[in-house]
Amino acid sequence: MKVNAAMTRNVRLVQPESTIAEAARLMLEIDAGALPVAQNDRLVGMITDRDIAVRAVAQGKSPQTKVNDVMTREILY
Repeated sequence: MKVNAAMTRNVRLVQPESTIAEAARLMLEIDAGALPVAQNDRLVGMITDRDIAVRAVAQGKSPQTKVNDVMTREILY
């Protein structure tokens, strides 16, 4: 199987300054558990449902917390 047979073509992105509430709503809308975080046409991280649960909700952070504050930064691609 080639990668293009399994890849997602219409990738949705969030910005580091988006809120985790916005990211969670987008995850719900597209039925995904992770979103790439982009800034100035560069991949700067990923935000996952687990990032939101463990790094934000479990620590009492607000839904208005910025994606930048809880995203996974070290992405290999």
